[in-house]
Amino acid sequence: MADKPLHFDTLQVHAGTPPDPATGARQVPIYQSTAFVFKDADHAARLFNLQEVGYIYSRLTNPTVMALANRIAALEGGAGAVCCSSGHAAQIMAFYPLMQPGCNVVASTRLYGGTVTQLTQVFRKFGWEAKFVDIDDEAAIRAAIDDKTRAVYCESITNPGGHITDLPMVARVAKAAGVPLIVDNTSASPYLCRPFEHGASIVVHSTTKYLTGNGTVTGGCIVDSGNFDWSASDKFPSLSQPEPAYHGLKFHETFGPMALTFHGIAIGLRDLGMTMNPQAAHYTLLGIETLSLRMDRHVKNAMAVARWLEQDPRVAGVTYAGLESSPYFARAARICPKGAGAIFTVQLKAGYEGCVRFVNALKLFSHVANLGDARSLVIHSASTTHRQLSPEQQKAAGVMPDAVRLSIGIEDSRDLIADLDQALATAGAEQPVPA
Repeated sequence: MADKPLHFDTLQVHAGTPPDPATGARQVPIYQSTAFVFKDADHAARLFNLQEVGYIYSRLTNPTVMALANRIAALEGGAGAVCCSSGHAAQIMAFYPLMQPGCNVVASTRLYGGTVTQLTQVFRKFGWEAKFVDIDDEAAIRAAIDDKTRAVYCESITNPGGHITDLPMVARVAKAAGVPLIVDNTSASPYLCRPFEHGASIVVHSTTKYLTGNGTVTGGCIVDSGNFDWSASDKFPSLSQPEPAYHGLKFHETFGPMALTFHGIAIGLRDLGMTMNPQAAHYTLLGIETLSLRMDRHVKNAMAVARWLEQDPRVAGVTYAGLESSPYFARAARICPKGAGAIFTVQLKAGYEGCVRFVNALKLFSHVANLGDARSLVIHSASTTHRQLSPEQQKAAGVMPDAVRLSIGIEDSRDLIADLDQALATAGAEQPVPA
């Protein structure tokens, strides 16, 4: 009888990490080695020709990093994954095999500010373009896609506002156009949202956030569903056509559902060098072991805090999609049935200056440029993470000058509310509306 599929809580502990074959070590060892000894000259040749899977050099593959990639792939329900040095690295590596000079990506306006900058400024240096649309507007997405479009890009739960993307709708539009939907699933984690089940083709993560969960290391991951047909058109020659560096090997023809994964290692990591180090992989593996436990607590606390803030007369608005008052409440139940995440923005009646006083007065909330930590975090997005964007871009991204972003941690929610209460008192009275 075939083995039954394992459940999420089991996969997060066991997937990709059998006992070490050399020593029997139950925890994944940190293979802190630059290179790995070949069995003989033929073995080395087979590895370099992609005729055999193995370890050559840690810029390409490393046992600790590979264990992490396999675990994340299992949690997302993907065919394979590639880990790299940061979430930003994961984005570039996901686009790298899809794009050619003159090509474009249709992207959501509701993205992390650094992502918008990467898709506008960095893309230009590659000869690529990003076309931004309201990801809720199906007609706008369809209209933006043209013959040069190679992907549609969005976040499952957006940073900073916690907006929930209608992934099935966006996936249908992308599929009809013959391009993959790439979803940044960082803010949800695979526990709250499984984009492949909603039609996505590729998932990217900043593993720095909820997957690690302890604010210690940076990292990124690209997960391939294995379901996209890269040979259905001539749009993706890097995957469907002969690769000169490997004597004409065709990645999709040779590796099938693992084509993007093998390309990410053999070409992406080889040429871009955005390598995750084994120490970082080890920390993230440890973090993932408690992912579901932490995410349940994150969501429970976020609900308690958001409900309290929504009723506070000093607060003008709360964007948490888990609230029944949110326009995304019903969508959250479909896309993220286990909870709407734990990041959202809070608009203060005290205005911009009140936000400054509020942030400075908080004691338990740490003022940092991060999210997804076990600790609760706060930042004023308009002046920091989204500062490089124009006022119009900030508004489209859901960033307001009189709002702060909260990333709710796993502390006792009563203590978090008490901290927010005293900080709101320090923020001051309602700012008069300009005449």
